[in-house]
Amino acid sequence: MATITTELITAKRDQRGRQIRPRNEREALVRAYRESGLTQKVFAAREGVRYSTFVSWVQEVKRLPKPAARFAEVSVASRAFSPAVEIILPDGVVVRGGDMETVIMAASRLRRC
Repeated sequence: MATITTELITAKRDQRGRQIRPRNEREALVRAYRESGLTQKVFAAREGVRYSTFVSWVQEVKRLPKPAARFAEVSVASRAFSPAVEIILPDGVVVRGGDMETVIMAASRLRRC
């Protein structure tokens, strides 16, 4: 017979009894919301968060400073450049080149940065 172990985790609460969620947890919920395709109201209800609270978290994440742009040096051995192939990455970066394999390799290196 198997034994099931359960751990009870109590959430931190403020003086008014509201649950306090750490910033990284709030940011993770906002990221999950953006990937979910749901409305804020539906997502908040699914996660057990008051709608108005969740809206304030989304606004808070929007106000956070954006990380500095990162650049990666990519060297491609090519004899001639004719931009016949173009890849547009989800973040808006455009990679152009004449050889499909080279462009794919450059795009994959950029995505790792």
